[in-house]
Amino acid sequence: MDTAELTRAFGAFFAIMNPFVNLPIFLALTAGFTVAQQRKLAAKIVLFSAIMCMVILFAGQQIIGFFGITIDEFRIAGGIVLAHIAWSMLNGAGIASHHGSADEQDHLQDLNGLAFYPITFPMIVGPGTIATLIIYAGHAKGVSGLLSVAGVVGVILTMLFGVLFFASFFGKVLTDTMRVIMTRLMGMILLAIAVEMVVAGIKTVLPGLA
Repeated sequence: MDTAELTRAFGAFFAIMNPFVNLPIFLALTAGFTVAQQRKLAAKIVLFSAIMCMVILFAGQQIIGFFGITIDEFRIAGGIVLAHIAWSMLNGAGIASHHGSADEQDHLQDLNGLAFYPITFPMIVGPGTIATLIIYAGHAKGVSGLLSVAGVVGVILTMLFGVLFFASFFGKVLTDTMRVIMTRLMGMILLAIAVEMVVAGIKTVLPGLA
């Protein structure tokens, strides 16, 4: 993968997995936890997220292929999912598919359960992340391309760990206004990337329109 494509991949993953956008939700779900418990939870979240991302990255194409879906068809569907999430971010609306519904969040489990659901899935590795992983994996050239995408995801997860590990500090520094601005900005970037995915997918599936 060239530098431009890796940059787009970084933008897509950062927008959809943005640590600072997910930070307020993490703080809300861990209200009453000690700093040590928050940091233990942060480590579990990043570990679970890394495992899920790697499984999807290296096996996602086989999974959609089993159902007879091509990567370009999935690219269109994935782009639409990302566009929906981006539009919600731009309008400041909640994203039930990515953060869980209100009823689902009311039924939280213990620390281990909380680390996987709803934080790892669907907050961090939700439909948007899964679609983006499969799309970039499908257009990666060989093992080196997959490793490049894995490297980008690794950077995002490292950032995520840093933000969640020091959640108590960032929670005091990051104002509501800064969170809103970042969410809107990431929503616009994600929407632009989603449009590119849909257009590229349509051109391949329906070459007569190109």
